[in-house]
Amino acid sequence: MSWVVKSRRGIWLPQVGWWLDAQDGKERSFVSHAHSDHAARHREVVCTPATARLVEARLGGRRVLTTLRYGEVLRTAPDAEVVLHPAGHILGSAQMQITTGHGSLLYTGDFKLKAGLTTGPAAAPRADVLIMETTFGLPRYVMPPAGEVHAAIVAFCRQALAENVTPVLYAYSLGKSQELAALLGQAGLPVMLHAHAARIARIYAAEGVALPEIKEFDPIWYRGHVVVTPQQSDILDWINPKRTAVVTGWALDASTRYRYGCDEAFPLSDHADFPELLAFVERVQPRLVYTVHGYAREFATTLRARGVEAWALGRGNQLELSL
Repeated sequence: MSWVVKSRRGIWLPQVGWWLDAQDGKERSFVSHAHSDHAARHREVVCTPATARLVEARLGGRRVLTTLRYGEVLRTAPDAEVVLHPAGHILGSAQMQITTGHGSLLYTGDFKLKAGLTTGPAAAPRADVLIMETTFGLPRYVMPPAGEVHAAIVAFCRQALAENVTPVLYAYSLGKSQELAALLGQAGLPVMLHAHAARIARIYAAEGVALPEIKEFDPIWYRGHVVVTPQQSDILDWINPKRTAVVTGWALDASTRYRYGCDEAFPLSDHADFPELLAFVERVQPRLVYTVHGYAREFATTLRARGVEAWALGRGNQLELSL
């Protein structure tokens, strides 16, 4: 049996009857992590226990849940074994490896090889077929050392507070906000989180992630704190004066600061950068790679130039011919 892989608002594996990160409600789907572009209201969900807790908190509703801890084996028809591996993206994020008598397939979801403050590193198990996210699949996306970015964020916040200005960091409510809370807590800086981020931070803490005291934004007592919030938030109306910064891997693009209309942009990512993407393929050693998200077509072209058969799922591919 060769693997048949189809892509349409998610990935469909017809031979085993699985959807992977389907964006619309399906009969059964693996949910790699709880970000809204990877989770939907499926009848049956397979994920890690932490992802299940986050999905239930964010989506509500009822579903059949099969939770697997990293390394735990699920045997499913026809003649397949499923194992989840750490993905290093956010709390509970996982890769799915499916093995049959005919070979193995690994789906990464969003992943990062380097450990963060609130996540461990991604695993890189061997697989015959690899389906990988390639958000930063161009050579120019090389993240600076995390320690340098951490120091720059802390310095930005301390400088603003010293001038009696409130530093405001724009970050996703799930994942990046908790990473920043951990960083600011280690630096001894008081922090307030947007209500959604604070609710998720409590789940992180309950799952054993070390975080500082979790304070929800207070429109009266916010002064003297670093505020972490999504950019589209009405709490920004309360804060004056403020100094703003967006925290995202896209800060490597010079236009990011202006696109977000903020004072600074810090390149801290929870996705693998270009060197990590290449390193991951080298570790997994697949015979065939499918790329998804971001610069999928460009990264597939890079892999083919390196002798790895690779194709972007759902994209047109231009074959390279030697003349």
